[in-house]
Amino acid sequence: MKKPNKGRLTETLKHIRRDRELLLLFIPCILFYIIFRYGPLYGLIIAFKDYSVFSGVMGSDWVGLKHFVKFFSNQDFWMLFRNTLLLGFYTLIFGFPFPILLAVLLNEVRTKWFKKSVQTLSYLPAFLSVVIISSMIIDFLSPTNGLLNQLLAAFGFEKKYFLVDPGWFRPIYVISEIWSTIGYESIIYLAAIAGINPTLYEAARVDGASRFHMIRHITIPGLMPTMLIMFILKTGSMIRIGYEKVLLLYNPMTYNVADVFSTYVYRKGLLESNYSYAAAVGMFEALVAMTMLLGANAISRKIGGKGLW
Repeated sequence: MKKPNKGRLTETLKHIRRDRELLLLFIPCILFYIIFRYGPLYGLIIAFKDYSVFSGVMGSDWVGLKHFVKFFSNQDFWMLFRNTLLLGFYTLIFGFPFPILLAVLLNEVRTKWFKKSVQTLSYLPAFLSVVIISSMIIDFLSPTNGLLNQLLAAFGFEKKYFLVDPGWFRPIYVISEIWSTIGYESIIYLAAIAGINPTLYEAARVDGASRFHMIRHITIPGLMPTMLIMFILKTGSMIRIGYEKVLLLYNPMTYNVADVFSTYVYRKGLLESNYSYAAAVGMFEALVAMTMLLGANAISRKIGGKGLW
């Protein structure tokens, strides 16, 4: 048996002693992922069982792929898949460029008070819960006292109940997602812009380049690595739509366009107590998301030479 390299072990211990304060600060993060991310993976086994609260996880009967087959043969499967994919796709395509645009524009602003004011206002929705944001949307679009309908009535148009119209659900969801995330996501790109060598801008200015040309040839290329990483992460989470906002905004009139995997899992698991079936649906959703993440990373590495790993 090969003995461990003593020199390498000594070097590792030396680094641990040197960075012990940082490693101590990192312990809560490790514990969080172990307890709340990897620990619950044990519960995935109920997707292959007829889980009973009284029998427990190990005592419940093993049924194999029964719940997966049942879900794939369910008439709601393609509706759920379509709705989840479209909501995620629209949010990605329309929501991804806005934080980049905001960051680039803020970087060009020279009036400090205006720049700080815009940053503060755009970041405020990040402090609001999904319940508050959804309540604001419902009030804003109310057919009686909603601001938008009041404006439509003032211009002679007929008032409309947007939230019961299936054609309006996806635009409302995507716009609200852009509004609530544009502020804190733009901070990532502003930090990336701050890391660009300022001498590049000075040299371009000496050569007579306009601000537009500097954005096009310096700022955007400097943002590309960050943009690729963010795009990969967003692609991986594209199908993992949280149930909270959809649950608060949808109604029986919009089920056919609003019902997604997460709301379906919520109904089947928590409301109907069909835990095994809900676990199977959730596991399928996670596998699709992982496949999309791996695919996006592979494409990124093939095209741009960079990825998450």
